[in-house]
Order: sequence, then structure tokens, then C-alpha cells
Amino acid sequence: MKSGFIGIVGRPNVGKSTLLNAILGEKIAITTDKPQTTRNNIRGIYTRVDEREETTSTDDVINAFFGKTSEPARPKEGVQMVFIDTPGIHKPHSKLGTFMTESAMGTFREVDVILFLVDERLGNAGGDRFILDKLSEVKPPKILIINKTDTMKPEEFREIYDEYEKTGVFEDIIGLSALKGKGVDDLLKKLESMMPEGPMFFPEGMVTDHPERFIVSEIIREKLLLYLKEEVPHGAAVEIESFKVETDRNGNDLARIGAVIYCERKSHKAIIIGKEGKKLKGIGKAAREEIQGLLGMKVMLELWVKIKENWRDSDFALSNFGYKENN
Repeated sequence: MKSGFIGIVGRPNVGKSTLLNAILGEKIAITTDKPQTTRNNIRGIYTRVDEREETTSTDDVINAFFGKTSEPARPKEGVQMVFIDTPGIHKPHSKLGTFMTESAMGTFREVDVILFLVDERLGNAGGDRFILDKLSEVKPPKILIINKTDTMKPEEFREIYDEYEKTGVFEDIIGLSALKGKGVDDLLKKLESMMPEGPMFFPEGMVTDHPERFIVSEIIREKLLLYLKEEVPHGAAVEIESFKVETDRNGNDLARIGAVIYCERKSHKAIIIGKEGKKLKGIGKAAREEIQGLLGMKVMLELWVKIKENWRDSDFALSNFGYKENN
């Protein structure tokens, strides 16, 4: 068995979460066209276990008859790769921003391979230069991923490729389209060849180590990002206050979920709720439909909106919302 950890880093809105979802074949990380969508490190688990034909020897039959134990089962073969989708690295303007950037940078020291996603030339993005300088200082092998190739002309791709190849930082450079899923299989083959021998860290069918409550809160936050504009989504946090699964009158499972959307200003609260509550109802409906698909059961979702001023610069609030460890 081969196994290892892979960090996905890059500027905000470069397609890191989209790539993670494409690798896993299902959605575990929220994606929008707004920067700083991802706030926490999201771990996605890719596992491929080789199917091995079971054979029974004469000795196995004889041993079974006399109640003897056969030789221990051979260990499984295959690969398990744990991908860590990090917040976009950017110059922080709040304690939340500092937490996000430090979370991403900390990944450099914890993984076997680093994937650096870009979607434009190095000279066009100051943030990419900053990340590149940091990557050159760490030991894990690095692969450059040129994402969004479906929107590039061949000469554009060539310019980006040549510019980064000259740095000498990367073991390989791969072009792909995370949104279209093109090139993802080639990336997986390359990464598998780089993984060391190791154990399975997680059960075979597990795709993320985050609890359902976390994923549910992220789904609600994604709908906020999609429904709202400008500063309001980045000043909003979601906290799951109640999560209970019960049986309805027809004997079917029913999840009752209560969540609070926190915002920083009274004017933001009015925007989130919308005229006659229509905006909040739309957010709730979209979130409920996706949560039902995630949980595989009917969901009753209640949303409330509360004001918590300047929570992005409050250590206490950041700890409560899961963005940093409690001291």
C-alpha cells in the first residue's frame, strides 16, 4: 500500500476546491467565483484499493475443517492520498485573514507533495511570486498545476509553462481543467508514483474527515456567497446550533437542523434577510436541497440571522466558529 499527504496551495479563486472535488468525484469543498471562499483546510481522501481474486487452496480447506487458522490475509495493495485544500494565500487584513493564510502556509511542512495552482503568468500576479518564494524554501517536492486550460490559447499555456519551468522549483508541470475534469487522471497517476509505502490512514469508503455538521455549515455559507454581493458574504459566518436525526410519522429518517448566520452590521442583516424574508428563504431552500442530497434524508432547516460586530478580529469569535484553536 502506498499513502501520503498532498497540499493544494495557491492564490484565492484559482480553482483549488474545484480540483479537490474533481479528484474525489463528489463535492466536499464549496466553490464560488468569489475569492476567499475556503476558510479552513479541507481534507479530501482519495483511495484506490486493487481488486484481488480470492483463491482457496487445498490446505485452506483442510485447515478450515480442523478449525485451524490459515495464513494471515495479505495486506491490501493500492494507494490512499489525503489532499489538503487550503485557503487562498493573500495579504491578510483581519485576524480571520491571518488565520487563513497561516493555515495554508503551515501545510508546506506537513505533506509529502505540494501542488501549486496558477492560472496566469507569474508576472501578472504578485501573490504567485510570494508563494513561489516560500515554496523554494521547503523540502517536499512540488508540482505546478496550470489550471483553467480550457479557457487558454496554446501560446498562453506555453508562456506560463516556460516561465515557471525556468525557476527550477518544480518536479513537474501539468496543465488541466479542474472544472471540466480534463487532465485530472494524469495528475493522479503522477502523484501515485510519488507516494511512499505506508498504511491506510482512513477507512476505504471515507472521502473526508470533517463531520457532517461542518459540511452542512459550509453548504449554507456557500449559498450565502452565491446569493449575496460584495462585502456581506465575507463578513458572515455560519454556526450549527442544533443537528438532530429522528424518525417521522412514516418511519423515515428526518434531520432537524438549526443554524445561525452571523454578520457584522445591522445593514448586513437586512440584506441577508431581504424584503419580506425572501432572500433568506432562497438561501435556506437552496441549502436544504443540497443537504438532503448529502445526508440522504429529508431535512428541516431553520435559519436565523444575528449580528456580531467585528467578529473577524475577535479571537473568541474565531474560536467559536472553528477558525482557530481555543487557547
